Amino acid sequence: MTDGEDMVLERTSEIHHLNTYYDRKGSQILIVYGEKNVGTNSLLWQFVREKPGYYYRARSASDREQRYQWGRELETEKEEGKRYPSYKDIFDTLLRKSLKDHPAKMVCVIDEFQYIVKSGDSFMKELTEFICSEMTDREILVVLASSSIGWVENSMISRIGEAASALSGFLKIRAFGFEDLMEFYPGFSMKQCVEAYAILGGIPGLWKHFDDKYSIKENICRFILCKNTFLYGEGARIVEEELRETGVYNTILAALAAGCRKLNDLYHHTGFSRAKISVYLKNLMELELVEKVFSFDTDGKANAQKGIYRISNHFVHFYFTYLYPNLSCLEKMSAGDFYHKCIEPSFGGYVADYFKLVCRQYIEKMNRRGKLPVKIERMGEWVGKLGNIDLVAQDKAGKTILGLCNWNRPLMGYENYEQFLLCAEKAKLRTDYIYLFSVHRFDEKLKLEAKIKPNLRLISVDGM
Repeated sequence: MTDGEDMVLERTSEIHHLNTYYDRKGSQILIVYGEKNVGTNSLLWQFVREKPGYYYRARSASDREQRYQWGRELETEKEEGKRYPSYKDIFDTLLRKSLKDHPAKMVCVIDEFQYIVKSGDSFMKELTEFICSEMTDREILVVLASSSIGWVENSMISRIGEAASALSGFLKIRAFGFEDLMEFYPGFSMKQCVEAYAILGGIPGLWKHFDDKYSIKENICRFILCKNTFLYGEGARIVEEELRETGVYNTILAALAAGCRKLNDLYHHTGFSRAKISVYLKNLMELELVEKVFSFDTDGKANAQKGIYRISNHFVHFYFTYLYPNLSCLEKMSAGDFYHKCIEPSFGGYVADYFKLVCRQYIEKMNRRGKLPVKIERMGEWVGKLGNIDLVAQDKAGKTILGLCNWNRPLMGYENYEQFLLCAEKAKLRTDYIYLFSVHRFDEKLKLEAKIKPNLRLISVDGM
């Protein structure tokens, strides 16, 4: 049971959540879902390892073909049956097999179950009837797994109708954080980990395609820019597998990657109507490929930008920033030449946006550990017309931590601090505590200021 990840990373809270359902009295139907390569199947494999279990991977097929293939698999496992069994026949066979092999509660994982549901109405109806009426003397936990986030969250309930009432719960498998990536790549420096995170995000199924024995440049050249590698076409596949009309979606994603982050900018760049763009952006947001970002709510609204859009999937963002707009060069050039011409000049700016996310995760970690001067209740960023504040965090009383994240400047100076204070004034934000993050050095005047002012903290990337 794999979805591209050979490794098993710690998901203690998720395993505990699954076990609470397994330990409940009676049978359960649980929906478990997460984006492709996030590690859903590795988690489920870990969960069922010492339990009696059964796994079926659904196909994209007609309902009749689905039942034929499932029945054929059961015959392979020495369970003879009908050529086109009903789902009730399949469940009966699984139950008999489980009773014969093990008396304990059974876990039945049906992977990519959306393919079955989309092809007909009988599956969920027969499953719920089977669970509710025929399992009185035998308990089973049915895990319906899916990598289609948008479908589960926005279409599934209306599609399955009354069967939704039989569902016991949902578990969404989320991407790993930056700290997990650092543990996975012990050979990378902190700076290299930030760069790898900017490209691969928190998706472990992508992590295994990088090697921390090489530099980030070498990893990009070896494992993304070479045609015979998995990552070469993965950015396009992520979009194509989930969406129709890929030409329209590619146009919008390419425009976002090129810096068209407002609806009006997208309108002028693409030539599509604003209404059409809004619909397609909504679909991209449902798939968690795009997000809409609003400024932290302050009294300085006159100086804030309205909501802007940006690509939230790291690897899709990398693909549409560097590969998609340079496909001709990718065909003609060597990987090294392509990197030098098309990636290297702007890579620092690309990573800078993700360094802000790393800094935010650091603040969240310190908050969980009780190591901040305030107990944070809400966090965000302020996107201004004349400048941005990378991190805004407040407690219930309104005490505020502001953060500035420097990735590209070779030296973070006192003048950067002064400009930051001016931006905070425009945003009408309190400056109770200020955290300045930098991958490079701080100048001496700024270091002296931090010694004088206890509310000013300088954090180097190696100290995070």
